Amino acid sequence: MLRATSVVRKAAVRQDRVVDTLTLDHDDRNRRRLALKADGGLGILLDLDKATAIGDGDAVKLEDGRLVLVKAAPQSLLEIRAENPLRLMRVAWHIGNRHTPAEITADAIYIENDHVLAEMVRGQGCAMSAVMRPFQPERGAYDHDHSNCDHPSHDHRHHGHDHDHHGHDHAAHAHGHAEAHAHDDKGRAHSHAEQHSHAHGDACGCGHDHAHHDHGHKHGAEHSPKGHTHDH
Repeated sequence: MLRATSVVRKAAVRQDRVVDTLTLDHDDRNRRRLALKADGGLGILLDLDKATAIGDGDAVKLEDGRLVLVKAAPQSLLEIRAENPLRLMRVAWHIGNRHTPAEITADAIYIENDHVLAEMVRGQGCAMSAVMRPFQPERGAYDHDHSNCDHPSHDHRHHGHDHDHHGHDHAAHAHGHAEAHAHDDKGRAHSHAEQHSHAHGDACGCGHDHAHHDHGHKHGAEHSPKGHTHDH
């Protein structure tokens, strides 16, 4: 049995790598681990790190790099309609308040058959009927989990920004505040080698030469009994 270990989203599916299809209902498209038989007879073990919502047109990637296309299977649903948009929105609010998966279209809401919700819908004065269709409920606004997703050329680091504050490698800002106090025998002549060497090297990534940032601030602060004379 071949293992499928990642999900390829619809936009990234290459048809020339698709070797079979899986027709799955909503529940089976939200599993972490499941033994499946593809429409063409291929035996597949879905083995993801965590349960992942797989949409119609997505694919699962086999260990050998081939893809198996996923199709949403028709299933028994309740179709909810209302005589005006306000009433339909009110029903949508009640459904969402119960954290129930729902597919929302311009003029109808689709939910899995649930007698408790059916009573609530009737109480709101909406029409309801049983239908057979693929179920593709709304995904959460914050549902952006990519732990199982295979995205070639998209590493989810916000379009190439590696959050080193726009290329400034703060690990390399070697502010050498070591203040090498070179004391003589009398403990007076402080050489204050305070080198602010902002090491913008190859790791900087900002595209220009920062050699001029090597501030060689050498405060030759010679201490006399009467005060400091700073030789800049």
